[in-house]
Amino acid sequence: MKPEDLKTVRRFVKGALGGDAPVDALADKPLELYDTFRETGLANWWLPEEAGGRGFGLEDSVEIVNELAYGDAGVAFTLFISVLGTSMVQLYGSEELKATYLAPMAERGSFCATLGSERTAGSELNKIETIASREGDDLVVTGEKFFSTNTDFADFLIVVARAADDPESYLAVLVPRDTPGVEIVKRWDVIGLRASHTYQVRLDHCRVPAAHLLAGSGLRLLEIGLNASRILIAATAIGVARRIRDHCMIYAKSKPFRDGTLLDSPVFAQRLGQMEMQIDVMKSHCLKAARDYDQIMGGPDPATVFARQGTLKSALTAKMFCGQAGWDVASVGSEMFGGLGYTHESPIGKLLRDIRYVSIVEGGDDVMRELVFSRYVIPVPRRT
Repeated sequence: MKPEDLKTVRRFVKGALGGDAPVDALADKPLELYDTFRETGLANWWLPEEAGGRGFGLEDSVEIVNELAYGDAGVAFTLFISVLGTSMVQLYGSEELKATYLAPMAERGSFCATLGSERTAGSELNKIETIASREGDDLVVTGEKFFSTNTDFADFLIVVARAADDPESYLAVLVPRDTPGVEIVKRWDVIGLRASHTYQVRLDHCRVPAAHLLAGSGLRLLEIGLNASRILIAATAIGVARRIRDHCMIYAKSKPFRDGTLLDSPVFAQRLGQMEMQIDVMKSHCLKAARDYDQIMGGPDPATVFARQGTLKSALTAKMFCGQAGWDVASVGSEMFGGLGYTHESPIGKLLRDIRYVSIVEGGDDVMRELVFSRYVIPVPRRT
């Protein structure tokens, strides 16, 4: 990534997200600011150059998402969450699928969605009830997915389903959004990230060519795709925490306190020093996790390496740590505003709601802890 690319992102944040009115309402359709971002030429910046994309690595992506989330975490989430589905197609899709679906995304700056979770299969994805059955040269997908972001305006969906002929086998199937039978049940009224669009989706005998099947176990492929998206979810916490810190500084300069302002208080100084330490460590760990990911992606056979390794330890710990440290920053920031911090008059309330998602989506902290324990604590040879 060139320095001017990051400057472009910052200009977008300042111009589209820098106003006094926060993006904190459920719009009926995606906001026009997504079109504005598309005009920067940076939409889907991670797509590979061979598909017509910019080919930015995840380390660059952390920097971009950090800046976007400083403006609004919901906007950042909408703009990067397609990396979950596109990375699965890039690694495990046929050359025809890549040319047919990734190249247009790079050209149009459009979106995709991933459909994994269900009402009874949230963190326990082995309980998925959506079924994919083979009928001749086609796959027919039927089921209902609980949470999926960008689905209604996506180019295509990556659906994780159970194989009809083998209940112990799971598939990942690319389903074009305009496939008959794809139905939006509802849009969720989320507490934070209200610039994003997350849906409940019904799939009613959606028929696609069997060639739309990605290679490998659907659950394993989803686990691999989550590495990139979890690291970038963690990166949103950095941007939100930075925004909270800056709001606290602005408030402290004008808030009367004893014979001066809050800025003169040693307690305030200690709290802001703690925030700065947490922000610095959050960013360092996100960048480390991104470098781990980029090292595999830049190797000779990333699909095989990821299939063998699955979840990256640094991706798990980055999401856990940034969610927890970011929540601590937001909580302290809210307290600093006193009663105002518990009203809509202060932006801290929105930032508090936004940052909470880091510890909830794509595996809550308890799920992350169990994964770290089962994958990296129990197996002694893999301890670091």
